[in-house]
Amino acid sequence: MGTIWFCLVALMIAAYVLLDGFDLGAGAIHLFVARTDEERRQVLASIGPVWDGNEVWLLATGGTLYFAFPALYASGFSGFYLPLMIVLWLLILRGISIEFRNHIHSAVWEPVWDFVFSISSLLLAVFLGAALANVVRGVPLDSSGYFFEPLWTNFTLGEETGILDWYTILVGLLALVALAMHGALWVQLKTTGPVSQRSSRVARRAWWIVAALTAIVTAVTFIVQPQVKANLTTWPLGLIFPMLAVAGLAGVQFEIIKCDEYKAFLASSAYLAGMLVSVVFGLYPMVLPARNPVYSLTVSSVKAADYGLKIGLVWWVIGIILAVGYLVFVYRNFAGKVSIDKDVHDHSY
Repeated sequence: MGTIWFCLVALMIAAYVLLDGFDLGAGAIHLFVARTDEERRQVLASIGPVWDGNEVWLLATGGTLYFAFPALYASGFSGFYLPLMIVLWLLILRGISIEFRNHIHSAVWEPVWDFVFSISSLLLAVFLGAALANVVRGVPLDSSGYFFEPLWTNFTLGEETGILDWYTILVGLLALVALAMHGALWVQLKTTGPVSQRSSRVARRAWWIVAALTAIVTAVTFIVQPQVKANLTTWPLGLIFPMLAVAGLAGVQFEIIKCDEYKAFLASSAYLAGMLVSVVFGLYPMVLPARNPVYSLTVSSVKAADYGLKIGLVWWVIGIILAVGYLVFVYRNFAGKVSIDKDVHDHSY
């Protein structure tokens, strides 16, 4: 049961990254692809109906962790308290900027909200990437399962690590550029005119950086966390996940050249999913590696009782069916190119 829930949590994290990833990316490129008020409203309209629903998957993942792996939840949320508070405030600022921008029209405040929306989205992408890198690299867990990391120490990979070091910053940059590409492909798919054209150019240029950083991060990760390479070597079937990432990345370039906006976005989704699942597969059975491997938290050491997990699985299936049903309903109802005259967040459009 522990392994099943491990896979379910990984699935929910992947769903969050794929869905909220494109609207974080749209925010990160907001000031680059939209130059007039009307164009910025167009970018916001492209994510307007779905951005808040996408964030629900992050909350659902946290709730699932609390239920299935309570020891991991206790250790991780206390150890990552500082970055979690930063992420929380960035999420709050991002939500405020979107809502205030659409409801309070002011020549003074609208540029402020545009900047807050863009910078909070950008920083969220970096911090989420750095958070994943912290898990891969390992944290300074002790025998009781407790740890605390400051925002940074000396930026090295010693025993006293910080949230930010050269490795986590490198992964954070990859996350930023990958989500910027993902968001640009979404904005290109949902908009028309200059905004769509500029988004296409951003995606094209970001692709080369993503390709280079993916190769670098992969090579470095095999050194920083040998378990990832060991798992892929032990179970060659797991190579299907890195291959999915490579195929997805190649597909993005191929579909951009063909000018197929929809398939390019799907290929970007395949790349992100492949990368995330590769990491999850590479870490198993660890759920939170320690700098001292003896203290690493594993699926068997942190899972809840099997009886509770079995009962919870029934309710999880019911809940996920409802969530996916709502997701399909929303995306189908707001399919196609956006029109700012129909922006649900501002009836004055």
